[in-house]
Amino acid sequence: MRAPTRRLRFDTTGRVLGLVYGIVVYTAFIAVFAYSIAFIENASIEVAGIQVVPRTVDDGGPMTPGVLSVVIDALLLSLFAIQHSVMARSTFKVWWTRFVPAPLERSTYVLLATACLAALMWWWHPIRVVVWDVNNDIAHSVLILVSLCGWLIVLLSTFLIDHFDLFGLRQVVANARRQSQTSPQFVIPFWYRLVRHPIYVGFLIAFWAAPVMTTGHLLFAGASTVYIVIGIQLEERDLVAAFGDDYVSYRNRVPMLIPGRRRRRGDRTNTAELRGGTIKR
Repeated sequence: MRAPTRRLRFDTTGRVLGLVYGIVVYTAFIAVFAYSIAFIENASIEVAGIQVVPRTVDDGGPMTPGVLSVVIDALLLSLFAIQHSVMARSTFKVWWTRFVPAPLERSTYVLLATACLAALMWWWHPIRVVVWDVNNDIAHSVLILVSLCGWLIVLLSTFLIDHFDLFGLRQVVANARRQSQTSPQFVIPFWYRLVRHPIYVGFLIAFWAAPVMTTGHLLFAGASTVYIVIGIQLEERDLVAAFGDDYVSYRNRVPMLIPGRRRRRGDRTNTAELRGGTIKR
């Protein structure tokens, strides 16, 4: 009778620890995400005499020659992009869950993505050569407001699908309650009817709506835009594999990033084409 008891206690402890792990990872993500907003917005925040945001995209980093700064920043952006894309692929998840318990897979992904984002911001080398500078006070304020609206779109879009599933909390809570994991359902809420990737739209707005655009900020925004476009192609192949013709039909009806953009006549894809890697534009 003792062996089953020890196994039960170990199982229960593991589930509790998994829940704590997921909560800690989610909390860390929220903190780093909040910092990233201040980072992009060049917001200097001080609390009780302590500089809460010591580094931004244009300030606080080391002074290094321009070429070296570009190389370092490009490497940091590449590290984030590679981690974010590779670990999100379904084939990688199949291999990864041989070593990481399935309920903790998403939280572990979020943890590593958060670490890469934090490293990018901490070791970012500002390049302060100004590309454009909006001097008009009203236009300056409008651009800041638009950029903040972009961040709001990102946050709201995660809740329109399943915010807590996206960041691993739903999985660890279900595991702690001994509930089986349910398969995600294909839904098209609110502005997902206007564009297929409103989260990415929000990021693009936040990155590009800058009243002062430096070369460093331009590098960040440009590289992120390229990554988003490439990442969408990879992500949509996984979505087709998961939801089949439902997603293909949705993809044929709804534009990718720009609301109201219609597909050209005859520009349609089917499940077999997408799974085979042929994505028409």
